Amino acid sequence: MARLLGVDIPNQKRIEASLTYIYGIGPVTSSRILECAGIDPDTRTGELSDEQLTKLTHVIGAEGIVIEGDLRRVLQANLKRLQQVNCYRGIRHRKGLPTRGQRSKTNGRTRRGSGKRTVGVARNPNAKKGKV
Repeated sequence: MARLLGVDIPNQKRIEASLTYIYGIGPVTSSRILECAGIDPDTRTGELSDEQLTKLTHVIGAEGIVIEGDLRRVLQANLKRLQQVNCYRGIRHRKGLPTRGQRSKTNGRTRRGSGKRTVGVARNPNAKKGKV
């Protein structure tokens, strides 16, 4: 596996698809990076030379693309800010509810968790054995 910006990317895939393994780089950004670096998108990652890999790293830095840990830190700071200013979205994040206007009375199980806790039936130890 090739290592690019601290992330292992697969050797057997096309470089265009392999770049998307880096958090913060999607298909559109990947193709834009390859265009700036002058690398054919159909090239397999394992076929790239060290010079081309360093060129990719340089282009990602020069374009100002925020990736991996820095991007995660920015997103966490954004959520923390929303919660501190007590805006509606911040309150919904704090309570663990949907933040983008979805109904939550009947749906939203993913965010709210299971609503019903099922309790197993306990059998009376003094009950008569056999048919009920």
